[in-house]
Amino acid sequence: MQLNEIAVIQRNSAEYPANLKTHQSKQSPDEIYTLGDFLILKQKKLAVFCSIKCPGTIIMQMYDVMRSLRKESLAVIGGFHSPMEQECLNILFRGKASAIVCPARALHNMRIRKEFRGPLGEGRLLLLLPFQDHHNRISLKNSTSRNYFVAAVADAIIVTYAAPQSKTEEFCGEIISWGKPVYTLKSEENKKLIEMGAIPVSPEQPVF
Repeated sequence: MQLNEIAVIQRNSAEYPANLKTHQSKQSPDEIYTLGDFLILKQKKLAVFCSIKCPGTIIMQMYDVMRSLRKESLAVIGGFHSPMEQECLNILFRGKASAIVCPARALHNMRIRKEFRGPLGEGRLLLLLPFQDHHNRISLKNSTSRNYFVAAVADAIIVTYAAPQSKTEEFCGEIISWGKPVYTLKSEENKKLIEMGAIPVSPEQPVF
Protein backbone atom coordinates (compact mmCIF):
# COMPACT_ATOMS: atom_id res chain seq x y z
CA MET A 1 0.00 0.00 0.00
CA GLN A 2 1.31 3.43 -0.94
CA LEU A 3 0.85 6.38 1.39
CA ASN A 4 -0.78 8.47 -1.37
CA GLU A 5 -3.71 6.04 -1.42
CA ILE A 6 -4.77 7.24 2.02
CA ALA A 7 -7.37 10.02 2.13
CA VAL A 8 -7.48 12.41 5.09
CA ILE A 9 -10.85 13.85 6.14
CA GLN A 10 -10.61 17.01 8.23
CA ARG A 11 -13.00 17.73 11.09
CA ASN A 12 -14.42 20.77 9.24
CA SER A 13 -15.00 18.79 6.03
CA ALA A 14 -18.49 17.95 4.76
CA GLU A 15 -17.37 14.30 4.53
CA TYR A 16 -16.57 14.14 8.26
CA PRO A 17 -19.14 11.90 10.02
CA ALA A 18 -21.62 14.09 11.91
CA ASN A 19 -22.15 11.32 14.47
CA LEU A 20 -18.54 11.71 15.63
CA LYS A 21 -19.10 15.33 16.60
CA THR A 22 -22.39 14.45 18.30
CA HIS A 23 -21.16 11.57 20.42
CA GLN A 24 -17.50 12.43 21.00
CA SER A 25 -17.87 16.22 21.06
CA LYS A 26 -14.48 17.86 21.73
CA GLN A 27 -12.85 14.41 21.89
CA SER A 28 -13.62 13.76 18.21
CA PRO A 29 -10.39 13.59 16.18
CA ASP A 30 -9.27 16.55 14.08
CA GLU A 31 -8.56 14.16 11.22
CA ILE A 32 -9.66 10.70 10.22
CA TYR A 33 -7.88 8.49 7.71
CA THR A 34 -9.49 6.34 5.04
CA LEU A 35 -8.60 3.83 2.38
CA GLY A 36 -11.37 2.86 -0.04
CA ASP A 37 -14.60 4.54 -1.08
CA PHE A 38 -15.40 7.08 1.67
CA LEU A 39 -18.91 7.52 0.19
CA ILE A 40 -19.72 4.34 2.15
CA LEU A 41 -19.89 6.70 5.14
CA LYS A 42 -23.12 8.11 3.66
CA GLN A 43 -24.89 4.74 4.10
CA LYS A 44 -26.71 3.63 7.22
CA LYS A 45 -24.06 2.20 9.54
CA LEU A 46 -24.53 -0.68 11.97
CA ALA A 47 -21.71 -1.38 14.43
CA VAL A 48 -21.05 -4.96 15.57
CA PHE A 49 -19.42 -5.88 18.88
CA CYS A 50 -18.92 -9.25 20.55
CA SER A 51 -16.82 -10.65 23.38
CA ILE A 52 -13.98 -13.02 22.47
CA LYS A 53 -15.96 -16.05 23.66
CA CYS A 54 -19.56 -16.40 22.53
CA PRO A 55 -22.17 -19.10 23.37
CA GLY A 56 -22.97 -21.45 20.48
CA THR A 57 -26.70 -20.69 20.48
CA ILE A 58 -26.00 -16.99 20.00
CA ILE A 59 -23.45 -17.70 17.26
CA MET A 60 -26.09 -19.50 15.20
CA GLN A 61 -28.55 -16.61 15.62
CA MET A 62 -25.91 -14.09 14.58
CA TYR A 63 -25.12 -16.11 11.44
CA ASP A 64 -28.76 -15.68 10.43
CA VAL A 65 -28.68 -11.94 11.22
CA MET A 66 -25.58 -11.43 9.06
CA ARG A 67 -26.99 -13.48 6.19
CA SER A 68 -30.00 -11.17 6.22
CA LEU A 69 -27.94 -7.98 6.48
CA ARG A 70 -25.60 -8.87 3.63
CA LYS A 71 -28.56 -8.36 1.25
CA GLU A 72 -29.25 -4.87 2.55
CA SER A 73 -28.00 -1.47 1.39
CA LEU A 74 -26.11 -0.61 4.54
CA ALA A 75 -22.60 -0.66 5.95
CA VAL A 76 -21.56 -2.81 8.89
CA ILE A 77 -18.77 -1.17 10.87
CA GLY A 78 -16.40 -2.60 13.46
CA GLY A 79 -12.91 -3.56 14.46
CA PHE A 80 -13.75 -7.17 13.57
CA HIS A 81 -11.28 -8.45 16.13
CA SER A 82 -13.11 -11.21 18.04
CA PRO A 83 -13.79 -14.54 16.28
CA MET A 84 -17.53 -13.79 16.02
CA GLU A 85 -16.88 -10.31 14.61
CA GLN A 86 -14.46 -11.76 12.05
CA GLU A 87 -17.04 -14.33 10.98
CA CYS A 88 -19.61 -11.54 10.55
CA LEU A 89 -17.21 -9.81 8.16
CA ASN A 90 -16.63 -13.02 6.21
CA ILE A 91 -20.39 -13.45 5.74
CA LEU A 92 -20.79 -9.84 4.59
CA PHE A 93 -18.07 -10.26 1.97
CA ARG A 94 -20.16 -13.04 0.42
CA GLY A 95 -23.09 -10.67 -0.09
CA LYS A 96 -23.75 -7.14 -1.36
CA ALA A 97 -23.52 -5.10 1.83
CA SER A 98 -20.62 -2.74 2.46
CA ALA A 99 -18.23 -2.93 5.41
CA ILE A 100 -16.19 -0.35 7.29
CA VAL A 101 -13.18 -1.88 9.03
CA CYS A 102 -11.51 0.16 11.77
CA PRO A 103 -8.10 -1.24 12.72
CA ALA A 104 -6.64 -0.31 16.11
CA ARG A 105 -3.54 1.27 14.51
CA ALA A 106 -2.50 3.71 11.80
CA LEU A 107 -2.92 2.94 8.12
CA HIS A 108 0.65 3.97 7.28
CA ASN A 109 2.75 0.87 6.45
CA MET A 110 -0.17 -1.43 7.29
CA ARG A 111 -0.27 -4.60 5.22
CA ILE A 112 -3.66 -4.98 3.51
CA ARG A 113 -5.12 -8.44 4.06
CA LYS A 114 -5.62 -10.53 0.92
CA GLU A 115 -9.36 -10.95 1.55
CA PHE A 116 -9.78 -7.14 1.66
CA ARG A 117 -8.45 -6.50 -1.84
CA GLY A 118 -11.51 -7.71 -3.76
CA PRO A 119 -14.08 -5.72 -1.71
CA LEU A 120 -11.80 -2.64 -1.82
CA GLY A 121 -11.63 -2.88 -5.61
CA GLU A 122 -15.43 -3.30 -5.80
CA GLY A 123 -16.02 -0.19 -3.67
CA ARG A 124 -17.65 -2.23 -0.88
CA LEU A 125 -14.97 -1.81 1.78
CA LEU A 126 -13.64 1.23 3.59
CA LEU A 127 -10.77 1.23 6.07
CA LEU A 128 -11.42 4.03 8.55
CA LEU A 129 -9.51 5.10 11.65
CA PRO A 130 -8.51 8.11 13.75
CA PHE A 131 -4.89 7.14 14.40
CA GLN A 132 -1.88 9.10 13.17
CA ASP A 133 1.24 7.52 11.67
CA HIS A 134 3.09 6.95 14.97
CA HIS A 135 0.31 4.58 16.16
CA ASN A 136 1.74 1.74 14.09
CA ARG A 137 1.08 -1.05 16.57
CA ILE A 138 -2.11 -2.43 18.06
CA SER A 139 -2.40 -1.72 21.78
CA LEU A 140 -5.08 -2.01 24.46
CA LYS A 141 -5.37 1.79 24.55
CA ASN A 142 -5.80 1.99 20.78
CA SER A 143 -8.32 -0.87 20.81
CA THR A 144 -10.41 0.88 23.44
CA SER A 145 -10.27 4.20 21.57
CA ARG A 146 -11.18 2.39 18.36
CA ASN A 147 -14.27 0.81 19.94
CA TYR A 148 -15.62 4.18 21.09
CA PHE A 149 -14.82 5.62 17.66
CA VAL A 150 -16.77 2.81 15.95
CA ALA A 151 -19.74 3.23 18.27
CA ALA A 152 -19.76 7.00 17.68
CA VAL A 153 -19.63 6.72 13.87
CA ALA A 154 -22.43 4.12 13.73
CA ASP A 155 -26.12 4.98 13.46
CA ALA A 156 -27.06 1.88 15.48
CA ILE A 157 -25.20 -0.89 17.30
CA ILE A 158 -25.72 -4.61 17.76
CA VAL A 159 -23.91 -6.38 20.58
CA THR A 160 -23.90 -10.08 19.81
CA TYR A 161 -22.77 -11.01 23.31
CA ALA A 162 -20.96 -9.36 26.21
CA ALA A 163 -19.43 -11.71 28.78
CA PRO A 164 -20.55 -11.01 32.38
CA GLN A 165 -18.41 -8.40 34.15
CA SER A 166 -16.25 -8.00 31.05
CA LYS A 167 -14.88 -4.80 29.56
CA THR A 168 -17.30 -5.35 26.68
CA GLU A 169 -20.24 -5.34 29.11
CA GLU A 170 -18.93 -2.17 30.78
CA PHE A 171 -18.47 -0.54 27.37
CA CYS A 172 -22.03 -1.49 26.37
CA GLY A 173 -23.39 0.20 29.47
CA GLU A 174 -21.69 3.42 28.45
CA ILE A 175 -22.85 3.44 24.83
CA ILE A 176 -26.42 2.56 25.84
CA SER A 177 -26.39 5.77 27.90
CA TRP A 178 -25.74 7.78 24.70
CA GLY A 179 -29.34 7.20 23.62
CA LYS A 180 -28.30 5.62 20.32
CA PRO A 181 -30.17 2.37 19.37
CA VAL A 182 -28.27 -0.57 20.86
CA TYR A 183 -29.56 -4.06 20.01
CA THR A 184 -28.75 -7.53 21.22
CA LEU A 185 -30.04 -10.99 20.40
CA LYS A 186 -32.95 -12.46 22.34
CA SER A 187 -31.32 -14.97 24.65
CA GLU A 188 -31.07 -15.76 28.33
CA GLU A 189 -27.32 -15.26 27.86
CA ASN A 190 -28.00 -11.60 27.05
CA LYS A 191 -30.36 -10.97 29.97
CA LYS A 192 -27.97 -8.49 31.61
CA LEU A 193 -27.56 -6.47 28.41
CA ILE A 194 -31.33 -6.30 28.00
CA GLU A 195 -31.70 -5.17 31.63
CA MET A 196 -29.14 -2.46 30.89
CA GLY A 197 -31.31 -1.14 28.07
CA ALA A 198 -30.26 -3.06 24.94
CA ILE A 199 -33.18 -3.76 22.60
CA PRO A 200 -33.72 -7.53 22.12
CA VAL A 201 -34.10 -8.68 18.51
CA SER A 202 -34.35 -11.99 16.69
CA PRO A 203 -32.87 -12.94 13.29
CA GLU A 204 -36.30 -12.43 11.69
CA GLN A 205 -36.51 -8.79 12.82
CA PRO A 206 -34.87 -6.02 10.76
CA VAL A 207 -32.46 -3.97 12.83
CA PHE A 208 -33.01 -0.82 10.73
